[in-house]
Amino acid sequence: MSEKLKKDIENQLFIAWAASFISMLGSLYFSEIMKFIPCELCWYQRILMYPLVVILGIAIYKKDYQIAFYSMILSAIGGTISIYHYAVQKIDFVGENSASCGIVPCTGEYINWLGFITIPFLALIGFTVIFAASLNIYRKMKVGR
Repeated sequence: MSEKLKKDIENQLFIAWAASFISMLGSLYFSEIMKFIPCELCWYQRILMYPLVVILGIAIYKKDYQIAFYSMILSAIGGTISIYHYAVQKIDFVGENSASCGIVPCTGEYINWLGFITIPFLALIGFTVIFAASLNIYRKMKVGR
């Protein structure tokens, strides 16, 4: 593997880690500082995002680029949950026909910046960045062999 390719993969890995770290800090800010109680779907998204911070951080330290496959899977699942959660919030038919979400309704919007940016949308952005970076790493690893 060339030095340029290796450096590009390291940068992509850092981007994925930074997205997971910023997403984690954002969710902790909303729940611990703003005192927004997460709904059940928010918890599922957290369950998939928080380990990515640790996994990708260790991968950066160990220069383990094979982790891209696993981070791609976790971020794809998390992104799918985010899309569903966003649909529950923004599409009346989906919200009305979704399963009950527990004490805090999943249809609730603690934030609604610019009329479309909600917490699940922010999580979707994080998962998308991680997925795209992981996919780039995975593709480059295949080419570099």
